[in-house]
Amino acid sequence: MHDQPDAPATDDEDDNGYDRPSKSHVKREMLALTDLGKELIALSPERLRQLPLAERLYEAIREAQRTTSREGLRRQTHFVGKLMRDAPADDIRRQLDIWRNGSREETAAMHRLEKLRERLLDDDTALTELLNLYPGADVQHLRTVIREARKEARANTELQQGQEPKRKHYRALFQALKDLA
Repeated sequence: MHDQPDAPATDDEDDNGYDRPSKSHVKREMLALTDLGKELIALSPERLRQLPLAERLYEAIREAQRTTSREGLRRQTHFVGKLMRDAPADDIRRQLDIWRNGSREETAAMHRLEKLRERLLDDDTALTELLNLYPGADVQHLRTVIREARKEARANTELQQGQEPKRKHYRALFQALKDLA
């Protein structure tokens, strides 16, 4: 308890007060940057070149990728984390997120194409629906590929055990659909 009335804050109190981040908060930020550095070390050189990295940071990451000893890698990783303090971490995180989510979107698109291929092989009306969506599509080529893929599927049902099924036209149909999209 104070007997003195509240005095206005002086410059010393502002410097030693709670207006700065705590040590724990600073440490969490440094660990987050080190973790981001670990993610960068795991990237391919082609992907690294696409990121907004300073030359010194890029070289430190490449050195970490070449380091084989466990202790050396640990030390180099911490050095990368230290250099990350001056890097545009938010921009780097954004790009990494785009690469991660982009691959999910691509996978979903491939699954949609696979389902469409199965519908085209099973149902003649699926081609009409597809042509309504893509009026500029090469109808003759699609019909030919679908017909050949169906023949191939019938022939594959009659294979003996141990014989390899043929997939040439099945894959060609997928490629034709991929080219449309």
